[in-house]
Amino acid sequence: MVTADIGVGSVAAGRPLDTVPSPDQTSTTRRTQLRRGPLRRGARRTALVGWLFVTPALLMYAVFVLQPLGLTIQYSLYRWNGVGPATWVGLSNYVTVLRDPDLLGTIINSFQLVLFFSVIPVSLGLVTASVIHRVASGRFGTVTRTVLFLPQVIPLVAAGIIWGWLLSLPGLINQALTAVGLGGVTRAWLGDFDTALPAVGLIGIWVLLGFCTVLLLAGMTKIDPALYESARIDGAGWWREFVSITLPSLRYEIGVCLTVTIVAALAAFDIVYVSTGGGPGNSTAVPGIQIYILAFLERQVGLASALAVLLMILVLVIILPIQRLSREERR
Repeated sequence: MVTADIGVGSVAAGRPLDTVPSPDQTSTTRRTQLRRGPLRRGARRTALVGWLFVTPALLMYAVFVLQPLGLTIQYSLYRWNGVGPATWVGLSNYVTVLRDPDLLGTIINSFQLVLFFSVIPVSLGLVTASVIHRVASGRFGTVTRTVLFLPQVIPLVAAGIIWGWLLSLPGLINQALTAVGLGGVTRAWLGDFDTALPAVGLIGIWVLLGFCTVLLLAGMTKIDPALYESARIDGAGWWREFVSITLPSLRYEIGVCLTVTIVAALAAFDIVYVSTGGGPGNSTAVPGIQIYILAFLERQVGLASALAVLLMILVLVIILPIQRLSREERR
């Protein structure tokens, strides 16, 4: 009778008999719900603990990154000497930056440094890492990687001072050129209008080559050797292996190298300040140097802030597509 009553009620309710949950199904559902309750509470507790660990870092990021960034954007809309009252000028500072040939020249110089700080180190790093990966194994490879990475350990200020001595008129570079009969080309490399920026770029190549090489070499060690063996069986040479296997497999590492080196070029300050100070004239002036001069020497905080904001936008416009392409390829 109970079964008949259930069946009649189910039919009257418009449900077929086979959809009526049995007592066993009902108890299983209740047990599942009882188990889910502690799991959900545990997940919430884990998320809360995670946020507690992350909160100090977020606070530090907000205080030392987001707040200065917001203040810089705010200052860029005012004419202010850093001490007295500020005057609202809107976007006038940005217009001044875009119209002033000296300020635009610093941005052009930074793009030229991208060639030396990014393109050349990444290209040479690919070749050097490939050679080390193929022929330099064991202790010799370890020593080679260590020697190439040493410039990353040396402070950039010290590196700028050392290269300033080497590239000076009585420096070791000119002495070596004189010794091999090239005394006619000797000059104060960092003091010449034509060679000052390439000389600074040479310092950047020396500093960043080791970083790119070590990072790319680490990526090459993760490539399956079977791919190279298959390519050799098919008759592929070194160049075909490099183009068809090595480069596609290192897209993520290359993206990291490009990101770090391009940021180093566009935000260069310490090496340029120590080696040339932006001179001679404005031949090596970069946005970092010009921001320092405008803010602390000429007391034009608003104009310096506008140049800093434009530099930040420029970095984001260049870096974000690189990051996106490298992440998509990694997936």
